Amino acid sequence: MNELSHFINGENVAGTSGRYDDVFNPATGEVQYKCPMASAAETTAAIASAAAAQPAWGATNPQKRGRVMMAMVHLMNRDMDKLAEALSREHGKTIPDAKGDLQRGLEVIEYCIGAPQMLKGEFTDSAGPGIDMYSMRQPLGVVASIMPFNFPAMMPLWHVGPALACGNAVVLKPSERDPSVPLMLAELFVEAGLPKGVFQVVNGDKEAVDTLLDSEIIQGVSFVGSTPIAQYIYSRATANGKRAQCFGGAKNHMIVMPDADLDQAADALVGAGFGAAGERCMAVSVAVPVGEDTADALIEKLIPRIEKLKVGPYTAGDDVDMGPVVTGAAKERILGLISSGVEQGAKLVVDNRDFSLQGYEDGFFVGPHLFDHVTPEMDIYKQEIFGPVLSTVRAGSYEEAIGLAMDHEYGNGTAIFTRDGDTARDFASRINIGMVGINVPIPVPLAYHTFGGWKKSMFGDLNQHGADSFKFYTRTKTVTARWPSGIKEGGEFNFKAMD
Repeated sequence: MNELSHFINGENVAGTSGRYDDVFNPATGEVQYKCPMASAAETTAAIASAAAAQPAWGATNPQKRGRVMMAMVHLMNRDMDKLAEALSREHGKTIPDAKGDLQRGLEVIEYCIGAPQMLKGEFTDSAGPGIDMYSMRQPLGVVASIMPFNFPAMMPLWHVGPALACGNAVVLKPSERDPSVPLMLAELFVEAGLPKGVFQVVNGDKEAVDTLLDSEIIQGVSFVGSTPIAQYIYSRATANGKRAQCFGGAKNHMIVMPDADLDQAADALVGAGFGAAGERCMAVSVAVPVGEDTADALIEKLIPRIEKLKVGPYTAGDDVDMGPVVTGAAKERILGLISSGVEQGAKLVVDNRDFSLQGYEDGFFVGPHLFDHVTPEMDIYKQEIFGPVLSTVRAGSYEEAIGLAMDHEYGNGTAIFTRDGDTARDFASRINIGMVGINVPIPVPLAYHTFGGWKKSMFGDLNQHGADSFKFYTRTKTVTARWPSGIKEGGEFNFKAMD
């Protein structure tokens, strides 16, 4: 059985703890690698190595750091096919989806090329007699990133890229479900010119995570995953005096107004609900048609579209719409929630509970499902399913529809489909959710804007990528300088107030 490694001080390093986790091929259900789980001692050693490398990197001219990002863009494009294949092999998503995962991460690295612009401070001339004031943005030092399985390239790049561009050293703890691409990216960063030790990859579980959270060297922590773990990491990190941004779960609603283009809305729901087998924090998992006629017409359009979806392994070609979910445990959890929906009275309009793919019976495939007549007290509405399940909650009015989204505990993303500008503007203004789409089903901002939810979808003050990322990964230092004048008449060093 092949064993993966950690990436410490610019080298692939074998694990020494004796503990391993299985990395599956989700399409076949077979174990393809053993992933080492780092001990506290191994994690501490990685942190120490990062701390030794960070001062020189932090003192490097931001333009030179930007050039490393520029080289990284070239190398990722060069190795795009190899990276995508490795990603699909461990995660299960299709090759086009894997390339999209890489591309959205690559866009943040492109944004980080502009580090010199983003790290400029402020200057005030003559704040007082002979006195100037200026601010500097300086790196935190060593930071940690704890990342999820569903975007094994994009999510680490969203955090590691800005952190490195700001002059920090990073210890990344990727998901143990699909760790190969983060290890490959670490090698590419070194090839791009990043000094050894500045970027470490430590595979592990709670032992490694708690070591990162409790380390006095780690100054900032970023996390993406479920809400309970986000709350735990945020609480423990901040209790230890660290800066933290932790992004949790989602239950994204898409409201369909009576005046919407229903073909456009149905296509959007299928893509946003079932792409990547629903394993996206920005997946639309709740459709909210307004009015019975709208709901009936929307369901009628959704059924044939969903039934035509092609489910299969990534090796079956680019026309595969969705692959398996990441693990057998994930599959069982999704099927359990589907059963609860039926038991609690929802109507299962598209039922694929018995889905099985010939030749891949042991894979973690879950067929697409569509529920109608879902109500807010049902588990399939309250919980994040993180699978290929779309629930339809019928609303009698616009106010009832917007109330559903506003009352839910999660506030990551939402969308409305309408042809009425007044409705769209009201929705965007009133909704208490962090990312809003108007006739756009997955409103993921581009790299130069910020990504983040509200309510229990996000813990912390600053979002991912965009200008917020450069604020999160730096501290502001303000300098007040006086160069004494009038020396010939005798120096005077009082700070005189402005008249």
